[in-house]
Amino acid sequence: MIASPIKSVVLIDDDEISNLFNKIFIRRLDLDIEIETVANGAKAIALLTDQKTRLEKPLLLLLDMRMPVMDGWKFLEAYDSLDEELRNESFIAVLTTSENEKKMISATKNPNIDAIIRKPLSEKKFTGLIQKLFIRKKKT
Repeated sequence: MIASPIKSVVLIDDDEISNLFNKIFIRRLDLDIEIETVANGAKAIALLTDQKTRLEKPLLLLLDMRMPVMDGWKFLEAYDSLDEELRNESFIAVLTTSENEKKMISATKNPNIDAIIRKPLSEKKFTGLIQKLFIRKKKT
C-alpha cells in the first residue's frame, strides 16, 4: 500500500454501479485509504455525524448532485451545519455528468465545493484531484 495524503473517501451517489466502479478503481491505485459508499445526501450526513463511525481525516467526499431523498444541493445545505473541525478536514468534489453550464457556475460559487469532476472518474482525474486538494493546497 502507498501512503496517501487522504485517509478516507466517501462516495455519495445513488448509482450503485458508479459507486462500485469508483470503489474498485480507487482500490486499484493501492492507496492506504478507507472507502465508504452511501446512496444519498441524508445517508452521508448520518455517516459523517455518527459517533460510532469515525472516518479518518483528511476526508474526501465525492458528491453526485442528482439523487433521491436528499440531493447534492440539500446535502451542501446540511453540511454547513456540521462540526467546523470536520468541515475543515473535509474536501468536497462534485462528480457530474451535467453539461448544464448554469448549474456548474452555481456549483463553483458554493464555498464548500473544492472541485468539480466530470464523470467518469479516471486515474488521471483522481490523482489530479488529490494533487490539487491535498498536496498543493490545504484548507485554512
